[in-house]
Amino acid sequence: MPNSTIPPLPGSPRPRRTRIVGRALTCTVFTLAGLLFYVSARTAHGTDLRTDASLLRLGDVIQQRSTQNQQIQAQIGALQDRVEGLAQQQGRTPSDAARLGALQQSAGLEPLRGPGLTVTLNDAPPNATARIPGVPEPGVNDLVIHQQDVQAVVNALWRGGAEGVQVMDQRLIATSAVRCVGNTLLLQGRVYSPPYVIRAVGRTDALRSAVDADPAIRNYLQYVAAYGLGWKVQENQDLAVPAYAGSVDLNAADGG
Repeated sequence: MPNSTIPPLPGSPRPRRTRIVGRALTCTVFTLAGLLFYVSARTAHGTDLRTDASLLRLGDVIQQRSTQNQQIQAQIGALQDRVEGLAQQQGRTPSDAARLGALQQSAGLEPLRGPGLTVTLNDAPPNATARIPGVPEPGVNDLVIHQQDVQAVVNALWRGGAEGVQVMDQRLIATSAVRCVGNTLLLQGRVYSPPYVIRAVGRTDALRSAVDADPAIRNYLQYVAAYGLGWKVQENQDLAVPAYAGSVDLNAADGG
């Protein structure tokens, strides 16, 4: 009988070669799966890649640095008091003491008290809409305080003859910079959220006149009327502004 190839009958076992190939593929799949688990474990260093609490958001990092800066500023203030005490023990002439006091006052290193002005800025209420007919509905940026809004108030107070200015709980000095990060205020290494409170010691009539005449503040007041941004000006007969408590060393200067 001539040789011929007989196809397998229905229900008969598969050829041996097919079974061998199937087993090899199964082993390969399990090997690759094990390799993937190993690489994932090495990458995560034994932690959950999705929920590892050590992967802090940027906002958490900023807040952590802000707390550290606050603690450092408190330490600097204590050291400054200690230096002042040691200097007094060494003795100084009355004229030297008077000259040093005047320099410290002008530099913002001494507390200040007297009549002044308090200005408060705040974001608009949630889901605020236009309050004036014909005004377009607000966008997100129309409802929050911006860096230029805080700067406008601070600059107006200086122009009005302020002897000292405080933003939130910090005294401003010549090197202070008011900056915004998102919807928060970054001031001298610390982060603040609205409402933003600005205090200035000086002649209240001159300070108020400077605030009322500032073009940037007038523009801000249009948004106050249109969308409900917060704005409050209060005159104070006895306003206390603390001394600057940070470092006065200048490490770099912006030449722009």
